[in-house]
Amino acid sequence: MFTVTIQNKSYSVEKTEDTIQVNSKTIDWDLQWISDRKIHLIYENKSVEAELISLDKEAKTIQIKFGNKVSSLQLQDRFDILLEQMGMNNMASQALKEVKAPMPGLILDLKVKPGDEVKKGDVLLILEAMKMENILKSPGDGLVKSVKVSLNQSVEKNQVLIQF
Repeated sequence: MFTVTIQNKSYSVEKTEDTIQVNSKTIDWDLQWISDRKIHLIYENKSVEAELISLDKEAKTIQIKFGNKVSSLQLQDRFDILLEQMGMNNMASQALKEVKAPMPGLILDLKVKPGDEVKKGDVLLILEAMKMENILKSPGDGLVKSVKVSLNQSVEKNQVLIQF
């Protein structure tokens, strides 16, 4: 069993060998694979083509194009559901406290300031090291508490750059 969330609406999905149930209702559809990323689906006498646009296994998100509309799906397996029931689903975001320099270098650009809200994957700063520009991204969601470096400042490995 797993949960699929589409546009803030959650559906319980259970798959057996020959059936799929959504919210305890058996779904009767005809599904044919067109290619490795496309399917043709007939459900309740309606025909639709769906294409997988992107898949993020770590975030458990999928983007699917149904006809001309792109939808984002958030998946939760039974372990995610159990962690949520135990109140442990947001422990990774709670652990976000600081970002440290992965190597010695020079701060070329700062993209955030104290008070900024950042999401996982947002660019925080650009660090030049060994004549290469390294983009440092946020490892999780958070609110920038302080920026401990300034433009053109040299930093050492493991030096705290940003606190959340």
